[in-house]
Parts: sequence; C-alpha cells; structure tokens
Amino acid sequence: MRAGPTNLITDVAGLRVGNAQDDALKSGVTVLVGDAPFTAGVHVMGGAPGTRETDLLAPDKTVQQVDALVLAGGSAFGLDAASGVMDALRAQGRGFAVGDQRVPIVPAAILFDLLNGGAKDWAANPYAALGRTALNTADSTFQLGTTGAGTGATTATLKGGLGSASAILPSGHTVGALVAVNALGTATVGDGAHFWAGPWEIGTEFGGRGPAISYPRHMPPTKLGGATTIAIVATDAILTQAQCTRLATATHDGMARALVPSHTPMDGDLVFAASTGAKPLANEPLDTLALGHAAATCLARAIARGVYHATPAENDPLPTWAMLHDT
Repeated sequence: MRAGPTNLITDVAGLRVGNAQDDALKSGVTVLVGDAPFTAGVHVMGGAPGTRETDLLAPDKTVQQVDALVLAGGSAFGLDAASGVMDALRAQGRGFAVGDQRVPIVPAAILFDLLNGGAKDWAANPYAALGRTALNTADSTFQLGTTGAGTGATTATLKGGLGSASAILPSGHTVGALVAVNALGTATVGDGAHFWAGPWEIGTEFGGRGPAISYPRHMPPTKLGGATTIAIVATDAILTQAQCTRLATATHDGMARALVPSHTPMDGDLVFAASTGAKPLANEPLDTLALGHAAATCLARAIARGVYHATPAENDPLPTWAMLHDT
C-alpha cells in the first residue's frame, strides 16, 4: 500500500474539496463534492454528535446517493453550512429529482469550536455563506492545517486542523480520508513530538519521527468542554450503502489509533464513507476487508497531518505542533 499522487482524498477520481473560513471567527467549512452523486454511509462513535440528514444514509432509506458532504465548525450553528451548499448546488441544477424540482442531498456534521478565542458575536449566522463559498471553490487540490472546518480546531495540548491522506491498494482501488481534528484527547505522545499515528506514517508526511519508543500507561490530558473529530473516507470501489456504512464503522479504528482518548462522551466523533463506484470488487470479502484496513490507516495518517500542518493565529489558546517541535 502506497500513498496516492497528491496524498489527498481527491486522489479518488471525481471528488473535489472546497474550504472556506473566517479568520476572525476562527471557524470554517469544508465540503466534499463529486462530479456526480455518490453513494454514502455514516457511523457515529462519539457521545455528543451534531448532524444533519444522516438518517437518509441508512441502507433502508429511499435516497441512496448524495450530492455533497459537509464538515463545519460552529457547533449546531454550523449545520446551516449545508443550507449554503444546497443553494449553490441547486443553482448548478443538481439534486434529487422530485417532479420539476431538484433537492440537493447534503448530509453534514459539526464540531465545537465556540471557545477557541475567535469572535463569535455574529448578528446573523455566518455558516450558510461559508458553505456556499466552500462549494464554489471546490478543487482537486487544497491546503491542510488551519483551513476550512479545521480553522479553529484544537486538541487537548495542541492546535488541531484539517488533514487528509490517501492510499492505493494492491487491488488497484484508491482510498482517501479527510478530517477536521478537534479532539478532546491528544494527537501526540506525552510532551514529545511523536504522533500516536506514527506507526502508520508513509515517508515523512507528518515529520518522519516514527513511533515513540514507549507509550504511557495512564490516560493523556484531555480538554473538557466542546470537542469532536469529524471525517470522511472515500473510495473508487463500487460499494452499496450498507457497505459504505460498514466502511465508515471500520474507519473509526484509525481515529482510535491517532487520538487518545477518542470516542468519549464529550466528543461527537463521526465518519462518513463515500463511494464513487468506478471500480468493481474482484474478490469479496477480502477486498472489503482490505478497504476497511486502508481507510482506518488513512484516517490515522490524516489526523496527524492535520495537526502537523496547523499554523498559528492571533488569540490561539494552544500552540501548534511546529511551534514546539519543528526545529
């Protein structure tokens, strides 16, 4: 297994990512959109999720494909980002056909970043406009770290951020992950520079420090209050909605590898899974097992990359990884 050409979720052909943020607000929105609708599933492991339209992703529901997926800051206010994305998609003529009307299907998940030092005294909810901008700027390449939904993200000890990674499997399938890292737990081991995700690093994608020599047996520090890490994993394999749901479930292993603790009562940890349906599975169930492992590994790497690429900004409550360890 190797990283894709850009080591981004957009190595899955036909997908694009758009980001928009307000630096004074210290918050933003990230949108994954396809050239065409794609099959999607979801799985929630955190105890405090914030979501929109996720019930539609159950395998027994009528709508089997979505037009876009949204990750946003802003706690429940951020769910309005999906409204802006829907407006922009409708203007493009996209959406589920109901008579002569089009209804874009845009599930969304949010993280809590209301206490990160940004200006949250808005007179009108800003997230719909941020969602519209993110959709309209979607591209096959994008920045990591302090951008989009990761703009104001934090972990227990360091600034968080937006991360992404990809992998190409021996079967020829591509898997990619996209994540906004805003965890109650830590992404690094103790006070050092080593990431919990170190054993799964490819090359020097988050510093090349490798795994820590030893790991503490006690629980690392946590930040009580708002948290939540929200992610998307995507593949070009042909998957049903039920298989996407299982892929999202397996991907949570990567979150547990990279953030300690994870899936807590105060996190709303969630993973969407998306399939563009470009390549058939040749060897089930072995191919689906390999996809799940690759997705979990990609998410662990993406989490570390999001923290690794974070940059400082005024009034940040926490330092970035680079401020402490990039020497």
